[in-house]
Amino acid sequence: MLNLSLLAQAPAPAGGGFGQFLPLIIIFIMMWVILIRPQQKARKELAAKVAAMKIGDKAITSGGIHGLVHKIKDRTVTLKVAEGTMLEFEKSAIQSVAGKGDKSTPAPAKAKADEAKVIEPDEVKK
Repeated sequence: MLNLSLLAQAPAPAGGGFGQFLPLIIIFIMMWVILIRPQQKARKELAAKVAAMKIGDKAITSGGIHGLVHKIKDRTVTLKVAEGTMLEFEKSAIQSVAGKGDKSTPAPAKAKADEAKVIEPDEVKK
């Protein structure tokens, strides 16, 4: 038979309690370096771009609406999304800002006339 009283009196492993928590500490540090730190850096860069935004800059909202900055207030930004169409957004809804000359937001591609073929209703096969 196994004597349980001898097992209970076994010496503690070297390093004490710190050795048990070392892998958890290493995992937390790796998560911070890989996930949290870059996200904080990107958030600070976006906040700086929104703070430096000026009229005429291109902006994209979190909903995916593209427009030109028309008016800037304390907490809101008015974007011109089409001729005669202005939408007002909270500054926190802005996801991307590009200056007038920046190429960071690509211009929409223009369709070539020879590539796009218009199908007339009488051409549709039944």
